[in-house]
Amino acid sequence: MYHYSLKPVPVGVGAGSDVRTAGFPSPKSKRGYRPEQPAIPSWKGVHLRIGELHRQGGLVVSFELFPPKTPDQTAKLFEEGIPGLLELSPAFLTCTYGAGGSTKDQTLEIVTRIRREFEVEAVSHLTCVGASREEIGQFLAQARSGGISNIVALRGDPPRGDETFKPHPDGFKYAHELVSFIKQTGDFDVAVAGYPEGHPECPDRHLDWQRLAAKVAAGADLVITQLFYNLADYFEFEDYLRGRLKVSVPIVAGILPILSKQQIERFCGLCGAQIPPDVQAKLDQYADDPASCRAYGIELATRMCEKLIARGVSGLHFYTLNRTASTAAVMKNLGLVK
Repeated sequence: MYHYSLKPVPVGVGAGSDVRTAGFPSPKSKRGYRPEQPAIPSWKGVHLRIGELHRQGGLVVSFELFPPKTPDQTAKLFEEGIPGLLELSPAFLTCTYGAGGSTKDQTLEIVTRIRREFEVEAVSHLTCVGASREEIGQFLAQARSGGISNIVALRGDPPRGDETFKPHPDGFKYAHELVSFIKQTGDFDVAVAGYPEGHPECPDRHLDWQRLAAKVAAGADLVITQLFYNLADYFEFEDYLRGRLKVSVPIVAGILPILSKQQIERFCGLCGAQIPPDVQAKLDQYADDPASCRAYGIELATRMCEKLIARGVSGLHFYTLNRTASTAAVMKNLGLVK
């Protein structure tokens, strides 16, 4: 889950691009894709809280967006990007903040506009960074008045130039405090972040997972993971939460189809995710071949999702980077869309 102000490295793939599977086997091949997986339903016009969406049964697919930097980019997102993504029938869309909460108002404008114009559930990120309790309360009141009933609650990352997180004097130091505050209003379902490899600031992944359990105990309805490429880490994370910590809320896997070597190395460096040696070898092989790297990213994400679905994952949350093509290709490979 991106809590950082990131922008994709252009590789010639964007909304409206060709969404074919770039030469990889179709769902009907013997490669191991899952043609038996039923297509996901249309959620247009269905407004449920995220916890309720996951209680409907079946696989829940959702997408993350980030706030564009310019009016022209915003126009393109609403004219091309979001309509293209909605053709894939996500259950809901989330929208991030910029670093240090720099796009907080824009984030709220985007999610309320999505819900109003496209009749799909939209979820706003909300962080502790630079905000007092009063300001957070005002944000929640604005969200509520805009029809928003779901929040992704995060501690958040320091503003650019700050090496460590410094809470507002009248704010919150930890995400579980923010979750408790939001739930006290009684008007929101709350998703929180999970780190299959542990948070980069925490030296012990088990301690980090215990802190995640504290967020759930504070009232979180859903866990969405940070991106990862080592399934063994994810399965250990899930087993520990379920078996040792008795976490019972849905755990949703965060999926980022790789677009380029430069991009994913930068992203993983920021969020602390590891790139397995076999994946790194492919990235090195395709370092100067963006089309092949994107095609490999589709294949890798497809294989990961197959194994997650076979394991009974509650949902898949795609980090779309405001683009359609790679997410669409993965979902087609999985038989989730036609």
